Amino acid sequence: MSATQVPASTPGDGIASGPRRRFRGGNAGFWVLAIVVAFFLLVPLYVLVKVSLSTLAQATAPRPSYLIQDPTLDNWRRLLTWDVIGSPLQHSLTVATGTAIIAILLAAPAAYVVARLPRGVRYFVILGILFTRMFPEVIIATPIASNFFSWGLNDTDLGLMLAHLVRTLPLVAWILVGSFEVIPYDLEESSAVDGASRIVTLVRVVLPIAAPGIAVAAIFAWLDSWNDLLYAIYLFLTERTLPLEVYYYANRGNVTDVATFSVILTIPVVIITLFLQRWIKSGYLSGAVKG
Repeated sequence: MSATQVPASTPGDGIASGPRRRFRGGNAGFWVLAIVVAFFLLVPLYVLVKVSLSTLAQATAPRPSYLIQDPTLDNWRRLLTWDVIGSPLQHSLTVATGTAIIAILLAAPAAYVVARLPRGVRYFVILGILFTRMFPEVIIATPIASNFFSWGLNDTDLGLMLAHLVRTLPLVAWILVGSFEVIPYDLEESSAVDGASRIVTLVRVVLPIAAPGIAVAAIFAWLDSWNDLLYAIYLFLTERTLPLEVYYYANRGNVTDVATFSVILTIPVVIITLFLQRWIKSGYLSGAVKG
């Protein structure tokens, strides 16, 4: 009588199948959650695009359609002219980019020094940095505007950049302190043994490794300046930025113009984020001290 051949089972089969199922279930749950979050994030943007492609009668109808019907580019043709959007766009791009660059240049060396302080001292310094963000911005904006008017910095890109740095520098410094803290000090010691000075070590060793944190700080600094309305209202009387332009059009009550300007205001944000995102890599420091 022939015996039925039963495949031999390995000891790890029963153990591995459970974690594998849990891993696949975790992946499914992650993707479901990601889809739900993406839906709620993209719906407002879709509504803005839909209203910007609609006529005023369609946008203000008692029961507007959820779908884009009979789209029109009249709003875009009317607003995408240099006379309307040229100067505000130029001011916003110049101020946001200048604020981000200056904030990184000033905050990076300071954050590096703070990150190398003893833990107890570093803790109180970071608290002091964050404490400057607790004051209401209206209280800060009023004396800033008064002094800038006396210095002739009103209606200038430089004046608005300096005003934005007052609130942006603490945030950028706080982000960069965390980025420099995780960089092993052994790398700096190795560079010093090779004969590099402290500045050379900072530029050639520390800053390239901290590039993901610097990219994050730059994105936050750029977005904070790009979306600013308060300081623009105080300092720009004859000139306008894009948020200020949206504010003035919102006061007129034309929802299609506001939606169109809001979409235009969002496009550079997406481009800048996608451009800098390649520097934001998880595990960038893995293996930094191996070997």
